[in-house]
Amino acid sequence: MNKTPVRIAVLSGKGGAGKTFVSTNLAFVAENSTYIDCDVEEPNGALFFSLSDKKTVPVTVKIPKIDPMKCTGCRQCVSFCQFSALAFINKQVKVFEEVCHSCGGCSLVCPEQAISEKNKVIGWIEEGYDEVLHLLTGKLNIGEESGVPIIKDLINYPRPNTDIDIIDCPPGTSCSVIESISSADYCVLVGEETLYSLENLKMVVELLEQMNIPFGVLINKSMSDDNQLVRYCIEKSITILGRFPYKTEYQKITSRGELLSKHISEVHAQFERLLQTIQEVLI
Repeated sequence: MNKTPVRIAVLSGKGGAGKTFVSTNLAFVAENSTYIDCDVEEPNGALFFSLSDKKTVPVTVKIPKIDPMKCTGCRQCVSFCQFSALAFINKQVKVFEEVCHSCGGCSLVCPEQAISEKNKVIGWIEEGYDEVLHLLTGKLNIGEESGVPIIKDLINYPRPNTDIDIIDCPPGTSCSVIESISSADYCVLVGEETLYSLENLKMVVELLEQMNIPFGVLINKSMSDDNQLVRYCIEKSITILGRFPYKTEYQKITSRGELLSKHISEVHAQFERLLQTIQEVLI
């Protein structure tokens, strides 16, 4: 029987703060890990790994299918739907698949049993293996309303007997983020030393406090020891897990799709210390 891996989620209040940089390097240093890219609208973590044994699995949701021979035009389904996914047009019920949330309620309220359900592919899960880790990536099809079903499947996807899950979350505080961290044991919140980044980070801090998930802040592209982000963490008694300085060398290596922890021993050691710190908190 497979053991339950420790789950570490990596978040940021805004895009571009460096959560994929942190999560990919952390997964690499952890070795016997599963890297899970839950940023399903713009997944890019797989670019940093050389994958083998790749396979792709579709993700489907249930959407309503109307039987015009049974439908009497009572419009109870239209009234029930809170997302305006159904409308009565030209004496028939029209389904707007893009905004349907697949709750199944319309089929339950239909007095004529004129509504069944059909599968619709909304995206994909891609699986592969690197030298030291297992990788899962979710991809949402363009135009789809929500990536939450894909994230649910990613989190529950069968995996080898690995020690740690590293979850690369979407930016912000949306429903997709909440789903990504719902089973997390610890969260690493990546922030930058800018006012804009700090204001977005505060919203994620509030979310994590409400969900009662332990977390710490990792400062990326750091340029000073005294700034508003550091002062905020001190005032809120938030653990500062470490800092990665802004260096042109780091940016060049990362822009080539290469992991810093593979090339720079100091960075590898810093990610090892980060992992050890988190593990000590969870003991």
